[in-house]
Amino acid sequence: MSESMVARTGSRHGAGRLIGMGVVLTFAGQGAQRAGMLAALPDSAAVRETLAESADVLGCDMARLDSREALADTETVQLALTIVGVASARHLAAEAGPPDAVMGLSIGAWPAAVIAGAIAYADALTLVRERGRLMGQAYPAGYGMSAVIGLDEARVRELVADLYRDDRPLYVGNVNSDSQIVVAGHDEALQRLDTVALEQGASRVQRLDMAVPSHCALLDAPAERLGQVAADTPFAAPDCAYFSANRQRRLWRSEQIRDDLVYNMARTVYWAASARIVHESGYTLAVEMPPARVLTRLHPRLDTPGEAVAVIDAGWHNAAALIRRALHSAD
Repeated sequence: MSESMVARTGSRHGAGRLIGMGVVLTFAGQGAQRAGMLAALPDSAAVRETLAESADVLGCDMARLDSREALADTETVQLALTIVGVASARHLAAEAGPPDAVMGLSIGAWPAAVIAGAIAYADALTLVRERGRLMGQAYPAGYGMSAVIGLDEARVRELVADLYRDDRPLYVGNVNSDSQIVVAGHDEALQRLDTVALEQGASRVQRLDMAVPSHCALLDAPAERLGQVAADTPFAAPDCAYFSANRQRRLWRSEQIRDDLVYNMARTVYWAASARIVHESGYTLAVEMPPARVLTRLHPRLDTPGEAVAVIDAGWHNAAALIRRALHSAD
């Protein structure tokens, strides 16, 4: 699979100005977590300051969020992914310069919005904690998500419709690529989907490390509640391009980003389509923040040259060098 992604202007370079290269930082969602990901962050001033602010806002030692046992909890894992994403991006910005654009998948949209300047970090942590609590309480057991690999969206939607029952609901949650569709729902329905999808030609069905059925109507009520909690939280227009993987477009206004963050838990993710839109907007270097390489692997096949890398593969030094090169070329 090609790892091309291309981009056009961020607000750093002025609206409407076509540039040769641009940097988009991407942030993965729940399921990408790994034990020890906070401890693996570089020992830099940007990281230390971010961890200190996180500890102050949350009132706990960061080490308590970093174990396999802790990350099994929906609230904890969403906080940890937000912290890792913000700390990583701040470190790279200090080393190489700020990005031209950001895009995140699900909980990854929250650190993306922080880096874009659309929400204060402390406010984001407070709302993410509530987001995780609401999602975990809504479905404490018996639900989850599975990735169907090797079937297209239309065929998976047919299977989901056939298997759906009122007491065992099933929904398409993520269209991650042309042949990777994630389904959310009841455990028994997901088990049945595993069997039927393989019979219909899927190459693999993989249960994800997700304790809740995200990106579907099952989370409408928690999303509405989060919207009420977030009503008085200040949001701002982004300082760089902010792309929504749910809305499949760039968002410009503060109220659009508030809506995107609050309700993305209940909206379908269209990662491949959104990546193509970023490509068509002109950005040429996509750098995926730790802890994974999930999004780098999902970039659609594209003809235009570009580069997509994950920090965990490139390393911190090389990732910063690539960003500096891209920003220098853009200038």
